[in-house]
Amino acid sequence: MRLLLVLACFLAACLANPHPCYTPPLLTGALTLSTQNEELWVFAKYLYDGIGQRLRVFELVNYKNQSLTVDLLLLYREAAAYDIKDRNHTCAKYPLKQHFQPWHVPKDATLLGPAILGSSSGPGEGLLVNTWMGDLPDKTGKYIATVTEFGCIPVSTSYQTKEYGWVVTSLFDNVKGITNPSLLDPPDFCTNAVTSEEPVDFISLLHKNTR
Repeated sequence: MRLLLVLACFLAACLANPHPCYTPPLLTGALTLSTQNEELWVFAKYLYDGIGQRLRVFELVNYKNQSLTVDLLLLYREAAAYDIKDRNHTCAKYPLKQHFQPWHVPKDATLLGPAILGSSSGPGEGLLVNTWMGDLPDKTGKYIATVTEFGCIPVSTSYQTKEYGWVVTSLFDNVKGITNPSLLDPPDFCTNAVTSEEPVDFISLLHKNTR
């Protein structure tokens, strides 16, 4: 009984004082992404490697009611991005102008508050999350990030851009780990890809597939 009381007090203290946390370094899952100007909407699977600073996103993009399939690999340490065309085994390579942003909550983030997604009416009906806000690293705008209280799993992120307004990403079906790490390496047919002179970031690379 005393142990249960101690555990209850410890849990209450944790819930009363959320703190910035670290997201698992390897994640697999799915996401949706949309821009405030309503031009771009994405439903995709993703592979996230926070250790090697790599991200692969592949599946469906909807741009101005036109559906497209994309496969993008971003290697932040090499400052390189690949636009992969699996059907014809071609690959376009671009210099990556965007620095890697880990998915964890920065230490200087400000807590907006905890919340329950779903319902608190019964066991298993809700998910406890914390929402944080802060300045983007380049000080060009704000970000808002929501993560689970337990596990620090990302639920949603929003950040400001000059070109597209707010960019909103929701993540789901998240699983810790990556079953096939080779998917975070460029395919063999990308070896001789010529690097374009035009630098890109993730959003601008998505837009290139809609032109």
